[in-house]
Amino acid sequence: MGGACSRKQDQQDNEDDLHRRVSGRYFKSGSSKWLRTSFSRASTDISQGIGSCPSLMELCISRIREDINKYSTFSMLPRDISQQIFDDLVCSQCLSDYILEAFRDCALQDINLGEYPGFNDSWMDVISSQGSSLLSVDLSGSDVTDSGLINLKDCRNLQALNFNYCDQISDQGLKQISGLSNLTTISFRKNNLITDQGMRYLSGLTNLVKLDLERCPKIHGGLVHLEGLSKIESLNVNCCNCITDADMKAVSGLRSLKSLQIASSKVTDNGVTFLKALHKLTLLNMEGCRVTAACLESLSVLGALLYLNLSRCNLTNDGSDKFSKLQSLKVLNLGFNDISDAILVHLKGLTNLESLNLDSCRISDEGMINLAGLHRLKSLVLSDTGVGSGGLHHLSGLVNLESLNLSFTDVTDGGLRKLSGLSSLKSLNLDARQITDIGLAALTTFKNLRSLEICGGGLTDAGVRNIKDLTSLTLLSLSQNHHLTDKCLKSISGLTQLVSLNIANSRITRAGLQHLKPLKNLKSLTLESCKVTADDMKKLQSTDLPNLVSFRPE
Repeated sequence: MGGACSRKQDQQDNEDDLHRRVSGRYFKSGSSKWLRTSFSRASTDISQGIGSCPSLMELCISRIREDINKYSTFSMLPRDISQQIFDDLVCSQCLSDYILEAFRDCALQDINLGEYPGFNDSWMDVISSQGSSLLSVDLSGSDVTDSGLINLKDCRNLQALNFNYCDQISDQGLKQISGLSNLTTISFRKNNLITDQGMRYLSGLTNLVKLDLERCPKIHGGLVHLEGLSKIESLNVNCCNCITDADMKAVSGLRSLKSLQIASSKVTDNGVTFLKALHKLTLLNMEGCRVTAACLESLSVLGALLYLNLSRCNLTNDGSDKFSKLQSLKVLNLGFNDISDAILVHLKGLTNLESLNLDSCRISDEGMINLAGLHRLKSLVLSDTGVGSGGLHHLSGLVNLESLNLSFTDVTDGGLRKLSGLSSLKSLNLDARQITDIGLAALTTFKNLRSLEICGGGLTDAGVRNIKDLTSLTLLSLSQNHHLTDKCLKSISGLTQLVSLNIANSRITRAGLQHLKPLKNLKSLTLESCKVTADDMKKLQSTDLPNLVSFRPE
């Protein structure tokens, strides 16, 4: 099992690395990556695609941004227009202390300043001047302190607050917002100052629906203060190593709970028994918890459970027969457990499954027959297993399959022909050394493919010609294929929907960049360890690829 272009190191390390690239100052935990949601409303984005025409409003806002220093106040404008101007200035990183003052008393509804440079307590006075109109505030990654939060006390209609990675907010900050009884969503990710004592200030927020305390290491014992919050539907305490079985007893009283995330905590099988009362629970993330298959007995009474993550737990084949009782499951993650083909026998009856992850489990061709009847599967991860070409014919009837990960498996060129009937396939990862040009020829039938990764090192320019008609591709990774030259870029030049292209560690040179000019939608281009310089890439960006925002030259 194995390939040359692995992203399959420890999952947490991968996700942390991803977010370090997004933000130079903070990284966000990815322990909820398997089901990720966004906190705030989408901000205004007036950037236009090639050939599209901006609206009159967009042109006006763009002009205001250019002349922003001429305006002392926008309070006379209708709220929706002020909001659009504000959002545009944030998106374009044009907001400053001086410019912010122009938005005093503008009745803005959403202040989304997550990780905005220079955001501190001095900005809070203008933010609070929005008064009862203010509905959501994102302060994540800012230098706002407990003192700055005092300003929010009169914003009584606030519904959502995001304090992720605000390392200067403590229990006292929770006290400052304790009177905002209309709050429905609060997020305090990665906070080392909030303790179990401070959580008592949340007890009066009776309209709270969603609470995120991921990576808060001092909240053990504090969940008891949530017991009266009958409307809570979502609780995230992922990566809180302080959370134990005793905390689950407090959680058992939250009868409206639909989503519970306790990944990388100290919860064991005993703690899971307290969850039997949560009959509305649809999502449970226990990745990295010290649980065994014995916990399935408690989970089997949760008839509403649809999403279950047991990745990186202590699961073995012992007791795995209890999986057969989880008939309602749609998403099941069993990756990185010491389980084998024997467990698949008990999964074959879970016919509602739409997503199954068996990453790094001891699965072989013999066990694949048990997956043949899971006709609703849309996503299947078999990476780093013992599956080879012989087992793939059992997947041929999974016509709804959209995503298939076969990286680090023993699949060969001949096995790919057995997948030709998977007409719904949109994402395929073939990061395996055995895949060559011959295997690539078998992919020509996948006209709906949007994401393709083949990084095993066995491809040549001739093989890449086989994917020139896969015009729906938006992501293509061919890194580590050392035989690829500029000629392969000519075959790729017709894939005009590409947003991300990776051909690192190949023989691409500056001369080949001309073939990329038609790829006007390209935003990310990786050519590490190629004969291309940063200046070459910048020139390509400025003259031909205006949407390119991320590139990695040699």
